[in-house]
Amino acid sequence: MAKQRETKKRLGSPWTGLGAVLTKEMADHLTSARMQILELLIVLTAAGTGYAALQNLQTGGNRHFLFLQLFSTGKDPLPSFAGFLGFLVPLIAIALAFDAINGEFNRRTFSRVLSQPIYRDSVLLGKFLAGLFTLALVLAAIWLLIFGIGLVGLGVPPTSEETGRAVMFLVMTIAYGAFWLAVGMLFSILFRQPATAALASIAVWLFFMLFWNMIVSLVGGSLLPIRYGLLEEVLARANLELALSRVSPNTLFVEATIALLDPTVRSLGVILPFELQGALLGAPLPLDQSVLLMWPHLTGLVAATILLFALGYVLFQRQEIRA
Repeated sequence: MAKQRETKKRLGSPWTGLGAVLTKEMADHLTSARMQILELLIVLTAAGTGYAALQNLQTGGNRHFLFLQLFSTGKDPLPSFAGFLGFLVPLIAIALAFDAINGEFNRRTFSRVLSQPIYRDSVLLGKFLAGLFTLALVLAAIWLLIFGIGLVGLGVPPTSEETGRAVMFLVMTIAYGAFWLAVGMLFSILFRQPATAALASIAVWLFFMLFWNMIVSLVGGSLLPIRYGLLEEVLARANLELALSRVSPNTLFVEATIALLDPTVRSLGVILPFELQGALLGAPLPLDQSVLLMWPHLTGLVAATILLFALGYVLFQRQEIRA
């Protein structure tokens, strides 16, 4: 029995071949026609929203934190750049991951890959990290493009406060994309057809984007109805709806974006007038205080991403792979 148990142990590190999978998948992502179309789309989006925000800033408005306003200011009919990212990042992440696993099954290449000294752990983690690094590379390039538009159009460099907030906004956007990347990879493991995996991932995105707030309102009204119009009833219902709405990754991203790009925001919850007594209204918060406001949102997205990846890992390890 001891000899049989010894023969079942894997030889070498479980991450053998991770680097090969990572570099190969990143090369495939960056050179694919799908990624080139997505990159062109997001570059045009960044250029359009950045130019519209620049025109709006040059015609007036608040003259403080100009570089942050490039990310958060829109001009009809274009929304702000941060608003566009909330819409585009999930689609880009899903496009990178919906056929990551089932594509190998359909091409019948998994048995060939695993015949090499590469474990399933390395394949799954390498594909996820390749998608994440590709997404981070694209978002960082767009982030630099917005900064370049600001340097040319505004003629002044960003302050250290603005740079720090913009960097944290980039980190939050990457974490937001990582969540949807994990969603797309999970459905790629569950379904053998890439079209089915893509439709399921987009259905989850549409559910949180369009329908979740409606469900939150209905649940809040049924669980805590306002019968007498008392302040306690209104507060209890508002807090319940706020807690339920934060189940959505879209809500977490939007609230964290508001806290980072608007330094005057002091709270992301319900504030009563007496709680503002003694506060310097309109005075910007320092960067560390704004980070404390959005830190639970960032950790929530990271935790949800790890949970989805772990679920996909368990399902992938139980799948049978034949030649």
